[in-house]
Amino acid sequence: MTNLGRDAAGDARSGSVIALVGGLGAGKTHWTKGLVAALGCPLDVTSPTFSLVHEYRGGRLDVFHLDFYRLESAAEVIALGWDEYLDDAGIVVVEWADKFPELLPPNTIWWRFTVEPDESRTVERLA
Repeated sequence: MTNLGRDAAGDARSGSVIALVGGLGAGKTHWTKGLVAALGCPLDVTSPTFSLVHEYRGGRLDVFHLDFYRLESAAEVIALGWDEYLDDAGIVVVEWADKFPELLPPNTIWWRFTVEPDESRTVERLA
């Protein structure tokens, strides 16, 4: 999973918004670890499920890693500083982005993570 995130870093641009959707344990955070590492940030990537947002600075681009899982309303997302993250020159990565798709810009890059019956993972970039 981390290798797929590393591969995606090549397409990452300032202002990119990346939406990750999929169930618990599907690999969203591991994918993000690969992306952050490939951008040259030495920090350890962990799930922002409880903190809601982690910032990874020091690489080619800053990465703002958000998790909508525990949020109940779009107002809560906005209260986190959502608009400021979108205006920043870094990359915004959102786990559970499908909870509030109306908040994501039209050029958002969507990825779906699926845990298969045999416990393998499938990852697909959506159009």
